[in-house]
Amino acid sequence: MCTYLTEKIKISGSGKGAAGWFRLSGASVYFDHPVHAMVEHTLNIDFRNEGQGPSARVAVELTAASARELVRAIEAALASAPPELQQ
Repeated sequence: MCTYLTEKIKISGSGKGAAGWFRLSGASVYFDHPVHAMVEHTLNIDFRNEGQGPSARVAVELTAASARELVRAIEAALASAPPELQQ
């Protein structure tokens, strides 16, 4: 079953694609059928810079368990960094 629910956010950072590094300006996050992962559904994240066209995109497909572990790891890494270093 597909929900077609997509969370779109603005982000600031960099990603590395086939042509090298590029600035990221947005991300889309959704739970749906994957294109490549060998499971029925995945959490899909597309990091992108829409101003540079479709080649400025990094796609990730994670199992639900892996996505939850990633969230936990991100929260732990941010919690361990001194507040003055976080912008």
